[in-house]
Amino acid sequence: MQYTRSVLWLLLTGLLIGLAACVSPPDYPDEPVIVYEGISKDSIYQFTTGPQDSIVIQFSFTDGDGDISSSDSVDIFYVDSRFPNEPPTPLAFPLIPTEGTGNGISGDVFFTLINTNQICCVFNGRLCIDDPRYPVDTLSYSFYIQDRAGNVSNTIRTEQINILCGAQ
Repeated sequence: MQYTRSVLWLLLTGLLIGLAACVSPPDYPDEPVIVYEGISKDSIYQFTTGPQDSIVIQFSFTDGDGDISSSDSVDIFYVDSRFPNEPPTPLAFPLIPTEGTGNGISGDVFFTLINTNQICCVFNGRLCIDDPRYPVDTLSYSFYIQDRAGNVSNTIRTEQINILCGAQ
């Protein structure tokens, strides 16, 4: 009886290990794919007398060959909708270590945009004005990422963000 239980226990354990080994890694395309998840709020002050204002922008990503970041790469690019002809602003992912036998990776990016006077109201070609006639400016950001192989993701866009032009 004890022998039968031991054999059954070993067979059950072997079956579970065999099933776990059959689980396929995710099948992502080699090109990165990003999905816009949202922003923490829809307004930001141009000037503050207290702590600096900020907005958190979140998007998720997948990459089939897992070559998103390295110690010397620039991977994230964003554009202010008010300046579509300007070159994108580059940023770097934190270093993502390669793990396991599959190279596909996925994750979430929380991009904190802290207003250190780079988010300014623009009216009549003038930057960073504080004029009661122009209380609010609006913008949105578009983002894309590029992996080390040069594969470029789709582009996502935030919803409209209000810049409150007067001081807080």
